[in-house]
Amino acid sequence: MKTIEDLNVAGKRVFVRADLNVPLSGATITDDGRIRAVAPTIAKLLQAGAKVIVASHLGRPKGEPDPQFSLAPVAVRLGEILGTSVAFATDTVGDSAKATVAALADGEVTLLENLRFNAGETAKDDAERGAFADQLAELADLYVGDGFGAVHRKHASVYDLPARLPHAVGDLIATEVAVLKRLTEEVERPYVVVLGGSKVSDKVGVIDNLLGKADRILIGGGMAYTFLAALGHEVGISLLQKDQIPVVLEYLERAKANGVEFVLPVDISVSAHFPDTKTFKPVPDFEIVDADKIPADKEGLDIGPKTRELFAAKLADAKTVFWNGPVGVFEHPTFAEGTKAVAAALLESDAFTVVGGGDSAAAVRILGFDETKFGHISTGGGASLEYLEGKTLPGLAALEG
Repeated sequence: MKTIEDLNVAGKRVFVRADLNVPLSGATITDDGRIRAVAPTIAKLLQAGAKVIVASHLGRPKGEPDPQFSLAPVAVRLGEILGTSVAFATDTVGDSAKATVAALADGEVTLLENLRFNAGETAKDDAERGAFADQLAELADLYVGDGFGAVHRKHASVYDLPARLPHAVGDLIATEVAVLKRLTEEVERPYVVVLGGSKVSDKVGVIDNLLGKADRILIGGGMAYTFLAALGHEVGISLLQKDQIPVVLEYLERAKANGVEFVLPVDISVSAHFPDTKTFKPVPDFEIVDADKIPADKEGLDIGPKTRELFAAKLADAKTVFWNGPVGVFEHPTFAEGTKAVAAALLESDAFTVVGGGDSAAAVRILGFDETKFGHISTGGGASLEYLEGKTLPGLAALEG
């Protein structure tokens, strides 16, 4: 794949497909990690004299403008991070976009409105998607793909647009791919994987692939209860995917055959009430129970103290760690201790540590850990998982062409 250094960008209109899909509370950005991650690529292009057109999706609007998913707040924050004004186009390929791009001088930047406000961005129909890509291509001379969190999507700005313009990868995607190769091709052992999050079904592909690569797999979060149920344990009203129990049993058997150690929780923090993550009201009835003794009227919400110690011990000698998914309801202080413990264990480790985007990356920031102390914090949870599953990612394939 070509890099920015392979392009002559001075005086050229450079379309940068970023991933600025940040969480919003009203118009307030609650986690600007993805904006900060792509800013160095944009700054490099500006310094080289490019006219930079940044584009991204945000949320899941239904192919038409929806004010709650506007990128206007992102334009303001991007400008603050870059230290320069960012012009904002109030549409994607309409009059505002054309006028805003036409007004750019060398070394200036604009952000287009949410790409998903146009149905062509996510269309399943190749012709409809291609028509939107044609309109986007008219705005630019060159294309730089740097939205790693979207490269697993066959969308117009990710997959079709690179075929219409000379293209290269941005520094963020180049870094992400290099990191993922260290997790798949150049692994230093012991290789330990920590998987959390709510559903086993979200991680089926990656577990399947890692059974031939990882030395240890630690399971926490909502998905742990399907594993515990597969072993015949009572899980109360905990999150449970009964249809995944046969899959889990197969994985446990394969792990044993392949010499991969599966590590499940030995104790659980439970409550009869799901915590209020808006007001952080205390949860008076929570208790710590053994993992095989969850009361029938309670649900597991975090790993317990013994499991925290167990996980830390299993991470202590690791040389490579991949972590995807919080191991508890980290948004509430009562049930954040498990996720804190995993993050702390990674910082204590001498391993190359990769936090796999999504909720795990958010947890690291929300819980106050220093991001720079981890080997790498990915900007794409879904993209990272699909790469580790061995899938071809459309956005990367397009950039290789």
